[in-house]
Amino acid sequence: MKKRLVFLALAAIALASCNGGFTKGDGGMEYKILDDKSGPSIKEGDFISFNFIVKTDADSVLQSTYEKGQPIRMAVPKLTGKGNIMTPFSTFSEGDSAMIKVNIDSMSKGHPRPKELKGKFLVYVVKIEKVIAKGNLTDPVFQGRIQDYIKNISEEAKAKEPASIKKYIDDNKLKVTTTASGLNYVINQQGSGPLPATGDTIVVNYTGRFMNGKIFETSVKAEAIKNKMQINPMNPYKPIRFALGAPGMIQGFTEGFMLLNKGTKATLVIPSKLAYGDQGNQMMQAYTPLAFDVEVVDIIHPNPNAPKPAQPAMPTVQAPVKK
Repeated sequence: MKKRLVFLALAAIALASCNGGFTKGDGGMEYKILDDKSGPSIKEGDFISFNFIVKTDADSVLQSTYEKGQPIRMAVPKLTGKGNIMTPFSTFSEGDSAMIKVNIDSMSKGHPRPKELKGKFLVYVVKIEKVIAKGNLTDPVFQGRIQDYIKNISEEAKAKEPASIKKYIDDNKLKVTTTASGLNYVINQQGSGPLPATGDTIVVNYTGRFMNGKIFETSVKAEAIKNKMQINPMNPYKPIRFALGAPGMIQGFTEGFMLLNKGTKATLVIPSKLAYGDQGNQMMQAYTPLAFDVEVVDIIHPNPNAPKPAQPAMPTVQAPVKK
């Protein structure tokens, strides 16, 4: 279903580009409603949930909330500045889909234009999934309606999780072993030597995926290029190092590496209860299972006579670290 939604959104981009009919806004911004549903327009202070796809008019898709399964949820702010992408939202209502074109040069005025952005516009295809009007509601009632909506979405995701894990395992023909905690793993290449213990430093290459196969992070640059990911200049694309059992590491990551010795390549399919559970994080919604293709490059045993160093930061491992 998500692939179909992405396909339809991209088809809408092509159609709208051919047909024109855009309304011009400030700062070189243009917009056009593609599917107009009846209902009250969005107002400042309303809660909205929306999905979007963003691309340049001369390049491929840069980002898609459909692929992450994580729509944007927010209260509509007071709009300031010319060319603000949310300016047209006041003309939208629940169920609407629209295209918004933002002039890249206007958007980056006063700053160097990002080299990866080609063409004249950033093109957003937006679908308004839900609107909860603030109106005259008291804050407790308004927040209660928002929490009820989010709770229902989470419960739907929770109900779908077992099937999504099974589908990922079946689609990738993985012959997994399942631990008592629910971690699924398969050894793709057996290493040698002793298994790591709590306190050992693990040096690891990894590629993290959602259950739809989309990569959300990798330490392997060749993998990023192969999958046509945007190259993150802040990512050094080298094995990460972390102390096994360090506070904050998701349970499935810690448990999985205690099963792998040096040189082992494996796939870990981690249910949400061993990852980000019923809270999710900024990258993913609640009840999101994850898959990791990993390689244990090295296992470093601590020197009992060495002074205790501070735990190093791991800026490139956003997903495995529980917030």
